[in-house]
Amino acid sequence: MEPETEALMPEATPAGDAAPITTTGEGAAGGLTPGDGLPPEQEARKSAVWIFMGGEGLRAGWSVAVFLVLAVLFLIPLGLIARTISHRFLHGGKGDFTPSLATLQEAVSLLAVLGAGALVALIERRRLLDYNLTGPRRTRNFIGGAVAGFAGLSVLVGALTMGGWLHFGPVALKGAQIFGYAAAWGFAFVLVGFFEEGTFRCYLQFTLTRGINFWWALGIEAAICLDLLLRSKGNGVWGVYAVALLGLAPCLMLQLRKVEGGGFWQAAWVTSTLFGFIHTGNNGENWIGIFAAAGIGFVFCVSVWVTGSAWWAIGCHAGWDWAETYFYGTADSGMQAQGHYLTTSPTGNVFWSGGTDGPEGSLLVLGAILLILVGLLVVYGREKAGIRD
Repeated sequence: MEPETEALMPEATPAGDAAPITTTGEGAAGGLTPGDGLPPEQEARKSAVWIFMGGEGLRAGWSVAVFLVLAVLFLIPLGLIARTISHRFLHGGKGDFTPSLATLQEAVSLLAVLGAGALVALIERRRLLDYNLTGPRRTRNFIGGAVAGFAGLSVLVGALTMGGWLHFGPVALKGAQIFGYAAAWGFAFVLVGFFEEGTFRCYLQFTLTRGINFWWALGIEAAICLDLLLRSKGNGVWGVYAVALLGLAPCLMLQLRKVEGGGFWQAAWVTSTLFGFIHTGNNGENWIGIFAAAGIGFVFCVSVWVTGSAWWAIGCHAGWDWAETYFYGTADSGMQAQGHYLTTSPTGNVFWSGGTDGPEGSLLVLGAILLILVGLLVVYGREKAGIRD
């Protein structure tokens, strides 16, 4: 673990070991701006530099493009290795959801993201930790997030049980199996937290914050919705449409009023919608589950804002998934795990029970997410405002 440092606020220029980049104006890089009345050859070179370089180095759009290409290039060979391991040693079949298979899949995805992020950081002359992984009290925030995730899911399960929409069966594990599967699933979901939050709340949130405005955000949102519309991904897509629509007016207001730090919330709109978008590929998802995924993604963005890093979000993500999949044994985004502690089954109206989607597909999940958000702001909001007990 790195030594504790001062919080890196999302709207601030990131700290790191990089040499400072001198600017002489908005969108400039080292004072190179087109239209300075130079000879044609020099003017062409400066224009080319201006297209790719901004006041903080490589422009955000190019940075994201390079990151995605590198991630795919890493993922192809790593994926081939993972499939070989899965077939020869783990005997995994299509649709299997075991701790070993989940760990392998998430490890491959995390390695691809880390490799891409490390190379982009080198290009941008940053540290990998500069992507929303610095900040004070990282261990405390990670543990606090894990507790919040477990507590939020527990409240949701409790509400479903009280309403008669979730029934408990017998304990599924005994003896040493309880601790073995608890540790195995715990490790798998920590990897999930690092991979998904590392992609969305670390790299993408940080990078988009420094280079986005409302119109770019609107264009990305429109592209996401158009893709879903053309591919007809099922009823779950309405959750994405709802998030895209809900963020429209607030983000436009931030743009028109030129609110300081508005870029962070424009980026949060995009990364939250993207987070819901990637969940449309899961089996058994409904529109509430997709909307909830985007909603908790926004809460994770808020956690970056108030804590100065993504460590709370990583912990909360892992704690929520561990409670849902292993401890209570409910479906997780439509997938039922092997090796869960308790046994539960949904009953009644799918609108309230969540059906095959699990608790995340119940309308009550929105209350659980709101509860987590309120708790986050109560505990960490005072620190964001500079108030200390």
